[in-house]
Amino acid sequence: MKIKARHILVENEYEAQDLVKKLGEGKSFEELAEKFSKCPSGQRGGDLGEFGKGRMVKSFEDAAFALDVNQVSPPVQTLFGYHLIQRYN
Repeated sequence: MKIKARHILVENEYEAQDLVKKLGEGKSFEELAEKFSKCPSGQRGGDLGEFGKGRMVKSFEDAAFALDVNQVSPPVQTLFGYHLIQRYN
């Protein structure tokens, strides 16, 4: 099984929580990714494209595959920082 997802990567959990708040206020995930993500994918609205299991670090993968379409994860910590993940297929 493969899914499509986008993410926002920040260094600190408080930054991720602030972005959760902004999403709750109606800001677009893609716009926030372009503005705040530390990952090069931020320039594409955080788009990671399609991927299957075994392609991402385990905590990221587990969170992404557990999401329903259009759902956003709570902050997920990896070695890279804190991610908000949105599944879109």
